[in-house]
Order: sequence, then C-alpha cells, then structure tokens
Amino acid sequence: MPASPRAKARAQTMTDILRLGREHLATHGAAALSLRAIARELGLVSSAVYRYVASRDELLTLLVIDAYSDLGNAVDAAVDRVASSHPTDYRAQFTALGIAVREWALREPARYGLIFGTPVPGYAAPTERTTAPGTRVVVRLIGIFDAAWRAGNRPNDGGRPVSGRLAEDIARIRGEGELSVGDEAIATGVLVWTSLFGAVTFEVFGQYGPGTFTDLEQLFRRSLDLLADLGGLG
Repeated sequence: MPASPRAKARAQTMTDILRLGREHLATHGAAALSLRAIARELGLVSSAVYRYVASRDELLTLLVIDAYSDLGNAVDAAVDRVASSHPTDYRAQFTALGIAVREWALREPARYGLIFGTPVPGYAAPTERTTAPGTRVVVRLIGIFDAAWRAGNRPNDGGRPVSGRLAEDIARIRGEGELSVGDEAIATGVLVWTSLFGAVTFEVFGQYGPGTFTDLEQLFRRSLDLLADLGGLG
C-alpha cells in the first residue's frame, strides 16, 4: 500500500531534520546542536520539531547512527567491488577497506569527529541502538582476517603467544563471532584495526602538524601495506 501524504510529509521532515543536523554539525559542532535552530530553518515553531525528535540527545543519536551507517555502506561497497572479482585477495580487500574509511573521513570530517572524536559533553550514545551500526567496519575487517586464516594465511607477529585474561577475552570474542581465526591473529587484528583508525584520525584532525608530510595519501597507503604484512594477508 502506498504511503499516505501525511506519512510522506513526516518522512520528508525527518529527512530535512537530519540534513540540517549534519549541516549544523559541520558548521557549529556537536556540542552546539540546537533543535530550536533547526526548527527555525524548517519554518516550524520550536514545539513542533519535538514531535519528530524528542531532544538534542535524540538528534545526536540519529546523527551517530546515520554516520556509522554511511561509513559502513561506503566500506561494504568498496570491499564488495574487490571481493567480487578477487575473492581470495585478502590484501586487496583490506586495502579497499582502509582507503574507503580514509576517503569517507576526509569527505565527512565533522561526522567522523562525532563518532570517533572527542565525546560530546553530557551525551552518552545508547548502546542498544548504536552498537550494530558502529561495529560494521570492524566486523567486515574481522571477516577478512577470518577468511584469510581459513585460507592458510598467518599473521607475522613473531610467534608471540596469547595467554591469561587476554586469551579469555579472545576466546569469548571468537565464540560470539563464530570465528575460526586463531588467538594470535585476533590480537594482531586488533593492532591493525586501531592503527588504521589512528592513522585516519591523525590526518583528519591535523595531528601530523603542518608541512610535516607533503603526501599523506602515500603515507597512508604505505601504512596499509605494512599493516597487511603484519596481518599476514598475502
């Protein structure tokens, strides 16, 4: 059954609220988001906007989910393009994932900052709504490592064993994810994951310093190659 005019109008208003939320995020920052300001731009009285979004925190949650989902879509599209023609080239799939994360972050620095930057004072994202979209990229990364392990690839971690509470944590993670990948590969994968996002964060937030590196893309791709080597991705 087609949506009613009322439902279409409501959906369009929600789309406009999110669009303006993204614009205000880029212009004013997350801490300064204001539903009243968005209502003014929409031509609504301030009380009317609360029928669509209950609070500033709810708007932040919608923007967090929106950003995670957009990033996840970009990563999935990039990895799927490579995997469709090179299903066993795990290095190429990992490289596509890393490049997609970097390109999205540079294109959407304010949204990247919302989900990976400084926490917004007074706001805590509801885990029951944000965990699934927020873990899409790392789940895709784990999938690449798991497939590489199944194909016989092993991390170049120097044979360092995993023991103690870390081994217990990894056993739990393996069970939750129904993974075959070994303890060492999971531990190494965590380093690859955090290093990838650390490199992106340094670039997005200008942490290298002005004029330190003249070709940050080349630096990033070299880092990806080294991380792929460490992960034993072929």
